[in-house]
Amino acid sequence: MRIRVINPNTSASMTETIAASAHAAAAPDTVIEAVTPAMGPASIEGHYDEALAVPGVLTEVARGVADQVDGFVLACFGDPGMDAARELAQGRPVIGIAQAAMHVAALSARGFAVVTTLSRTAGRAWDLARSYGFGDRCREVLACEVPVLAVDSAEDMVADLAREALTHDGVEAIVLGCAGMAEMAARVSAETGAPVIDGVGAGVGLVETMVRIGVGGCARGEYAVPLEKSYTGLLEPFMIS
Repeated sequence: MRIRVINPNTSASMTETIAASAHAAAAPDTVIEAVTPAMGPASIEGHYDEALAVPGVLTEVARGVADQVDGFVLACFGDPGMDAARELAQGRPVIGIAQAAMHVAALSARGFAVVTTLSRTAGRAWDLARSYGFGDRCREVLACEVPVLAVDSAEDMVADLAREALTHDGVEAIVLGCAGMAEMAARVSAETGAPVIDGVGAGVGLVETMVRIGVGGCARGEYAVPLEKSYTGLLEPFMIS
């Protein structure tokens, strides 16, 4: 099985962190291909960044389809371009790490909190929780106010916020709200005594499960291949033909 794990930002150092977490979660016979787009923002910390990350994500999905990989993980907590990626994936599973982490958290506990980077991204986390059907299971979103590219040095703050969240009513598990936090999950779980879910590992595990039991992504209706039409300017290479 081959899973392409796409870091939607262009920071190679974060791709290395994501790759390590993906490899740790994968089965021995799963090949992890962690990739960094050639275009996009250095980090994703708002709606503008997320919108401009999508072309790079879609380019990597198209390459993965051509390379006949079995599935995709989108390793940014905003799940940028996930629906569009599913249109291109031709029936292959495409899972975003927020979607994966929230599903696993809901299987692990009745209520969870998200610990994320900057407070400006909290609204997106709430929106995703509601759109994925977890509006009543996500009890809180807390931000450590550390930029994405510096979050690897913020483990103590992440652990402190996790402990704080677990004192709040109904919070029994923690979802890490940034791919850059992935390698902290086991340590923060040990420190807090609660389930701490890394979306990268959760995404890899869910894609593996879907492929192994023969459940692909939908390739009809809303997720059918995009309609043929012309695209102009910088978007011309994205034309479907």
